[in-house]
Amino acid sequence: MDRPFPPLYYSDYLQLDRLLGSQHRKSEEYGSPAHDEMLFIIVHQAYELWFKQILHEMDSVIGMLSAEPVDEAHIGVCVSRLQRVTEIQKVLIDQLRILETMTPLDFLDFRDFLFPASGFQSIQFRMLEIRLGLQSDSRLRYNQAAYHSRVSAEHREQLMGAERQPTMFDALQGWLERTPFLETESYRFWETYRGAVHAMLDGDRHVIERNPTLSDEEKTIQLRELDETTAHFDAVFDPARHESLRREGKWRLSHRATLAALFVSLYRDQPILAMPYRLIAALVDIDELMTTWRYRHALMVHRMIGTKIGTGGSSGYHYLKSTAESHRIFSDLTNLSTFLIPRTALPELPEPLLSRLGFVYNSGTR
Repeated sequence: MDRPFPPLYYSDYLQLDRLLGSQHRKSEEYGSPAHDEMLFIIVHQAYELWFKQILHEMDSVIGMLSAEPVDEAHIGVCVSRLQRVTEIQKVLIDQLRILETMTPLDFLDFRDFLFPASGFQSIQFRMLEIRLGLQSDSRLRYNQAAYHSRVSAEHREQLMGAERQPTMFDALQGWLERTPFLETESYRFWETYRGAVHAMLDGDRHVIERNPTLSDEEKTIQLRELDETTAHFDAVFDPARHESLRREGKWRLSHRATLAALFVSLYRDQPILAMPYRLIAALVDIDELMTTWRYRHALMVHRMIGTKIGTGGSSGYHYLKSTAESHRIFSDLTNLSTFLIPRTALPELPEPLLSRLGFVYNSGTR
């Protein structure tokens, strides 16, 4: 059967002439060719290609989760694309091992030719941070300046425009807030969960107070820790307290979205909640792998330049290491583990709700 398309050549399709002709060593241009500069260029170009793919996946997921209503058939697609992102992130982390085959002295052979260019100027990486939901006022200052101060005017405009677009965090929060199972005519997740938590904590207090193997001092310490745990739960039970934590920057998800994420996490074994739970878990994985990459990148920089300043003028290793924890985006989802209770203590769901959360088939026969 004749195809209605002209024949295609492999090299032309991938534009290999352009791609493989895009590695130009500055050291060679200045008459001091450094062998390992080729590796340095190719690794960073590979990073940029993977960043482009991650952005492609993220944009599609944000679009699907931002729809009203969200097509439930799309949740599985979102999960598979987010899991693809995590697999790419693992490759990004492993690529650092390839770069580390270059020694610090090898790097010094061409480092001076790179000033003031820096990986900090990777627009795609900054776009990725923005698309995930990293807020501008949550960023560490770059030499006491805004993060976009070292990029071109054109790129600065792109970044500022991206900050006005919906993010993965926004899409997730909106999707969670529309979760329909938190309240029905005969059921309030909030009330049943709070009752189960109080029963669990009261049981813990009873065990501590009557444990004959504990000294009075040990009991005092454990009861103090239990009071701190109770305070954490109270922050979730009290919408006003929750909103106060959001204003203080200690929590970011809305109260309704937090409850929905908690409900999904606690009742993940229900068939209709299995895929939403996997979506939440995938975003936790992405955040964790992003943190892992930042930290591994910081260690690599430390190995290569010690405590010297970066080529872009930053504090190098110390700046990169600090971003690993401070630039997390979905820490609220990770912190949900604080509020999980054992399955044995989990309140049973009413039968009408169970039927909605399961896969029901009625053949019309007995």
